[in-house]
Amino acid sequence: MLINTSRGALVNTKDVIQGLKTGQIGSLGLDVYEEEQNLFFEDHSEEILQDDIIARLLTFQNVLITSHQAFLTDTALQNIARTTIYNLKCFEQGVIGVNELNEMM
Repeated sequence: MLINTSRGALVNTKDVIQGLKTGQIGSLGLDVYEEEQNLFFEDHSEEILQDDIIARLLTFQNVLITSHQAFLTDTALQNIARTTIYNLKCFEQGVIGVNELNEMM
């Protein structure tokens, strides 16, 4: 069983499909997918699915795909707000904050 609830790009989905087809992967659970930005959070039930990879995954009975919801917890939303306010204050004051990336990175 392969479960990815972290980042979509951590797995090569085409290889996962091959693993499912050959039985090397017994089942798959995903709440992330590298091309998910236009797939979740809106009702697309009346549209033709344009993503062939996710469409193929959906044909397997041993695959479960859900939308990624980790950022919707109270703690995560508070942390996002706190970080955003900190970043705005740093920008306003003209100081480099701990979250700022420089050109070297």
